[in-house]
Amino acid sequence: MIRTLSGLSFRASGAAKDFATRRLHSTYDVAVVGGGIVGLATVRELILRHPSLSFVLLEKEKELAVHQSGHNSGVIHSGIYYTPGSLKARLCVRGATLAYEYCEKKGLPYKKCGKLIVALEHEEIPRLQALYERGMKNNVRDLSIIDAKGIREREPFCRGLMALDSPYTGIVDWRMVALRYGQDFEEAGGTVVTDAEVDDITTVTESPAGSADGMKYPIAVRDKKGNEVRCRYVLTCGGLYSDRLSQISGCSPEPRIVPFRGDYLVLKPEKHFWARGNIYPVPDPRFPFLGVHFTPRMDGSVWLGPNAVLAFKREGYKVYDFNVRDFADALSFRGLQKLVMKNVTYGIGEMYRGIFIGAQVKILQKYIPELSLSDVLRGPAGVRAQALDRDGNLVDDFVFDGGVGDVGSRVLHVRNAPSPAATSSLAIAEMVADEVESRFAL
Repeated sequence: MIRTLSGLSFRASGAAKDFATRRLHSTYDVAVVGGGIVGLATVRELILRHPSLSFVLLEKEKELAVHQSGHNSGVIHSGIYYTPGSLKARLCVRGATLAYEYCEKKGLPYKKCGKLIVALEHEEIPRLQALYERGMKNNVRDLSIIDAKGIREREPFCRGLMALDSPYTGIVDWRMVALRYGQDFEEAGGTVVTDAEVDDITTVTESPAGSADGMKYPIAVRDKKGNEVRCRYVLTCGGLYSDRLSQISGCSPEPRIVPFRGDYLVLKPEKHFWARGNIYPVPDPRFPFLGVHFTPRMDGSVWLGPNAVLAFKREGYKVYDFNVRDFADALSFRGLQKLVMKNVTYGIGEMYRGIFIGAQVKILQKYIPELSLSDVLRGPAGVRAQALDRDGNLVDDFVFDGGVGDVGSRVLHVRNAPSPAATSSLAIAEMVADEVESRFAL
């Protein structure tokens, strides 16, 4: 069956309607759970390394890459912000290079539109210079510090005292990229099954019906409809549900995924020329998120924002989206309670700016003074899978887990793939594939 998604001809190995009949007696060497950009990049990397093995990718939605992979800013980050030598820094810098090379090879459109991190006040300049030094240590390409005149040359409508110029930063449609990963996977012989919400991962003691392979496939992966896949090993890349998937095989409930919604504004079409590239603030170390910024998109639009507020549903893209379990899990978690207490003022401000968009416009006007409330409209939203520990700290590094007992030795959970996971996706895939090979001796 051929389906067209985001302009790509994508072969889905098994539509939702024939999912049960195809899978009741299916066996694979490796099952990967999660059809977002990290899961797709990783299963692609694995099948390219091990073409003799059989792989299946299971996705709970009817289409691939519809959540974080399809609700993000579309930026190809260059690796400026991250601690020198850290895994995030290395993966982002390598991931950006691989992303550009991949888009070139596959003919996927992108733009190296650049990014300015703009200092508005004199007290921000030391932080800007520290960012420059950090970026240089991270081997970010083509970084420079420019003055007010340089800012105007790069962004004629932007004001600022000084800026960090990152011309290597770009934009792309990350969902289109993710779908192309999936196409590569299928072309290499992999199987993609959608509408398969995994509910259980367990060891089994009997051979699959009709199988002459004995206990070669000791792990059963079952969905909520009762359908089953048998396999040797399982990898989960669950994004917003990574903690719950992990607990299926006996893992700790922590770190916990807490969903934060980011609401964007958009510039009216006749004002798109105000931002040629990305315009970002100098990060304030007192606050957990980057702050509002101007982000051009591949379709020519310009997004403004986002804010960051607690989402009342893990996939809640609208203000009034609500799920009782998701909301209760978040509010009862001590880690979120501590994070809120440490950032009360900031959190109230984020909620206020989400409701009264004039307050957000007022911040944006510091960068582009011509901007007014009449120039913007409410735009889309994304939900970020933020991992928190029990002390209220944002978990910024990767977390892997297996679980306990026999199933734990055959399962690998990617519990946290922190931002910028899309930019880093091909580099993350290399790292996760190395981890899979090490743990499972593929």
